[in-house]
Amino acid sequence: MANRFGVKLQSRPPNLAGIYPFSAPITSTNSVQCCSKAQNSRIVGKRRAIRCRNIHRRLILGIGVSLWSQFMSMAGNVGAKSFVASARQKGAIEQVLKNVEWPEQFPFKDEDFQRFDESSDTLFYEMPRFVTHIDDQAIAALTKYYSEVLPSSNTPGVAVLDMCSSWVSHYPAGFKQEKIVGMGMNEEELKRNPVLTEYVVQDLNNNPKLPFGDNTFDVITNVVSVDYLTKPLDVFKEMSRVLKPGGLAIMSFSNRCFWTKAISIWTSTGDADHVMIVGSYFHYAGGFEPPQAMDISPNPGRSDPIYIVYSRKIATA
Repeated sequence: MANRFGVKLQSRPPNLAGIYPFSAPITSTNSVQCCSKAQNSRIVGKRRAIRCRNIHRRLILGIGVSLWSQFMSMAGNVGAKSFVASARQKGAIEQVLKNVEWPEQFPFKDEDFQRFDESSDTLFYEMPRFVTHIDDQAIAALTKYYSEVLPSSNTPGVAVLDMCSSWVSHYPAGFKQEKIVGMGMNEEELKRNPVLTEYVVQDLNNNPKLPFGDNTFDVITNVVSVDYLTKPLDVFKEMSRVLKPGGLAIMSFSNRCFWTKAISIWTSTGDADHVMIVGSYFHYAGGFEPPQAMDISPNPGRSDPIYIVYSRKIATA
């Protein structure tokens, strides 16, 4: 049976004050887990990764819970279970984007892409952060996945774009191509990235136009940053433009984020909802094959989850 745009959203009460549910506002720029069950805080390397419940600041803006739930009702075995619950079932993530009956129009509104902190992203990322935002096991799982899907090193003519890049891209050890471009927000981080052959400093939320010609790249990657895009359709349309026909776009994400900078629709929903959201970007941008999802989490419940939504640019005749 067809997937009628996902399954039912897990309902959460609104945070009418629109602030973090602690006694005082939080100004930290540390990465925190988005929308997951409460667990103890922990220290991971140089980053403080806080696990907490209901980090969302509002109900889903614009679209609202009832309309979203209408789209998120799924036929079959999952029934009325929430995405968060169904994501715990083995293979559930892989089924999220199967046979989706997408609404005719993009179902989200501008308000869904607002953030708690609407201050300048350039200012937010001004100071370099030489840290990782998922744990070592999740990084290893992502690197292994890349080793299976990326072109072999030094393949003639291959060009790769690492979008929202920083000081590390998590590609396999020794991975090299003639052209590997990093696009990110902090020049010092990009300079430290040893895999890049060149880099571009650009705020995609301010200017989603990619400074590359049509049909330039064989692969585009984006690691744990798709949740910060406030103009995702513009960005994904640009991705389609700069990919070569048949080129591969890989979006990877976890349940961690700088929650004040993540978009409202992301911080108000759960892991498998995020799969559907990213899948919708591919679908409504146009020019892509039907997106697919994978759960490559290395140790569910004991390490950071890691999910993949990927698609290829439609090959032209």
